[in-house]
Amino acid sequence: MVLPADYLERVYAGVLGKLIGVYLGRPFEGWSYDRILEELGEIWYYVHEKRGVPLIVTDDDITGTFTFLRAMPDHGNTLELTPAQIGHAWMNYLIEERTILWWGGLGTSTEHTAYLRMKHGIEAPRSGSIELNSQVVAEQIGAQIFIDGWAMIAPNDPQLAADLARRAASVSHDGEAIYGAQVLAAMESLAFVESDLDVLLDTGLSVIPAGSVIARMIREMRALRQTEPDWHKAFAWLRTHYGYDTYGGNVHMVPNHGLIILSLLYGDDDFQKTLMIVNTCGWDTDCNSGNVGCLMGIKNGLTGLATGPDYRGPVEDRLYLPTADSGSAITDAVTQAVAIANIGRALQEQPPLAPKGGARFHFDLPGAVQAFRVEDSIESQGTATLANVAGHSASGSRSLAIHYTAVATGRPARVATATWLPPEAVDMRGYGVMASPTLYPGQTVTARVEADAANATPITCRPYLRYYDAGDALARLAGPETVLAPGADHVFSWQVPDTGGYPIAEIGLELTSAPRAGGTVYLDTLTWEGTPDVVFTCTEGGSMWRRAWVNGVDDSGRWYPEPFRLMQNEGTGLFITGSRQWRDYRVIADVTPHAVTSAGLAARVQGMRRYYALMLAAGGKLRLVRALANTVETLAETGMAWAFDRTYTLALEVEGPAIRAFVDGAQVFAVEDASGATALAGGGVALVVEEGRTATQSVRVSPL
Repeated sequence: MVLPADYLERVYAGVLGKLIGVYLGRPFEGWSYDRILEELGEIWYYVHEKRGVPLIVTDDDITGTFTFLRAMPDHGNTLELTPAQIGHAWMNYLIEERTILWWGGLGTSTEHTAYLRMKHGIEAPRSGSIELNSQVVAEQIGAQIFIDGWAMIAPNDPQLAADLARRAASVSHDGEAIYGAQVLAAMESLAFVESDLDVLLDTGLSVIPAGSVIARMIREMRALRQTEPDWHKAFAWLRTHYGYDTYGGNVHMVPNHGLIILSLLYGDDDFQKTLMIVNTCGWDTDCNSGNVGCLMGIKNGLTGLATGPDYRGPVEDRLYLPTADSGSAITDAVTQAVAIANIGRALQEQPPLAPKGGARFHFDLPGAVQAFRVEDSIESQGTATLANVAGHSASGSRSLAIHYTAVATGRPARVATATWLPPEAVDMRGYGVMASPTLYPGQTVTARVEADAANATPITCRPYLRYYDAGDALARLAGPETVLAPGADHVFSWQVPDTGGYPIAEIGLELTSAPRAGGTVYLDTLTWEGTPDVVFTCTEGGSMWRRAWVNGVDDSGRWYPEPFRLMQNEGTGLFITGSRQWRDYRVIADVTPHAVTSAGLAARVQGMRRYYALMLAAGGKLRLVRALANTVETLAETGMAWAFDRTYTLALEVEGPAIRAFVDGAQVFAVEDASGATALAGGGVALVVEEGRTATQSVRVSPL
């Protein structure tokens, strides 16, 4: 198979289509067709403002789609990936009762049911089987809503896409739910190179049994389209023959898959009209709309997203992926598109893409703003607008144009992107945002900027950041400034200063110029690297510093006297911060175990079940362990008569394959773990507790 020449751009269009569809349908999820028409009318554009809710939200459709796909790179991007291994990804990235899924209980939520099966040792695909969970539970919609990524890593290979969809869906679903997922995956795969809807539908039908309910419904709907031109009447037919009254449970696959087919058949190949139909019909609107948006994005590309109103502008590439992989939650559509395309490239033994040398923000796809926005504050009285433009890049093809007008002397304009929770996401309703910052003190920010040659006057430019201070208010720190003459360029390099351990919320550029002047500055790249140098503790109050840790324990003791009091009732819990960009570093923490089976400190943490840890273990043991591939392996062990209520200083150094462990300043272990270091090349840090309570005053991460 040859990858399409525009593979990355179509993946990006698919990701954007998914986001637009979910954000469009989320404000009225679960509403009926009649209620939607009565209260909102036909859904031709976003209605979040009318509903009084935010546009950019956390959502299981988005988070599950882009998270469970990580099973592929976590296992070496192999086509031999099994359902059990995909299930292991679930167990690593999910935090029970808190992330991604609807935690509706055993036998009610299909995904929660599968999670509980796997938690108690039942591997996929049995974890999602009809035999174990019943037909009604196993045939709900979740198999379909998480499936788009598996199609996007198999462009123009419908058979492979359908097979990957089967493996992924079988973790939690069975029967008709898997067939619906396979149809959609096959269609999305072929849509990279084929635009004819009939060909796509024929291909989708070819990968499932002809006698299945899904196949019969699609055939009947295609026949109906030949005689019935009115989509409202077609929906009435669908509701009568394949509606919720016929197919039980909470959100069954069959009716909702029917809405996807209906919207495609009646949408006239138009992005806006197709999404209007699937949303106005109701039922599981964000799920169905997200799938339709992704398919239409892949099929018609970025230009197809722009044939109607501006759907992309309000989205600004923004999305959240709250999981146990703490540093990956704050992200954007470009970052996710590159990650997906690189999995597809790896499966074809192609080298990974690294636009502009792997810069975090590179803007090298048409229209991309990567969540950059103009800061709105009293201090920022300059005016600015943003646009992705061709050129003005040292190593790529595009850049972010900042068109700036100075209103008054000394009053800058600021443009920034989130590195952690923006204020509007702090109290997100529904699925909360569990995330760690992506940027920390001690790391070095670099950015290349260029002034337009047509500017009338110089523009002063400098990087800045904002962080949540001890009072949970946003405070600002500014970096070095430069004066950009017309046509000049400059590369900033700024080591992020200490913030007192408080989380950095955003990074951006500040522009000033002569009164009533201004001009255009192009942001070519912005990125950062290096090991943080930061101490995490609480000395002055505030609560945002604690939220910068992803809570994977039963109770993090936020109202108790210690900065970190962790309690775990059953199994092992982790309290996590940091990101996979952290590679070689030292982490040190005081650990005081209280009535606990084991307690310790972890490094290179990539979720709940991927890390290295130094543990005060049961039976008077000290262990260095590696959690990987759903197993915990002891790398080194010695006797240690540790005691409850006594404080121990634990430290880990990770440097390539070398893992060194220390207790109270003395080195106790030094191991080489070449095989594990490939999979655990980078990751954050965590405090670990197994069945009991432990306390910590501070955690420090520093360069070796």
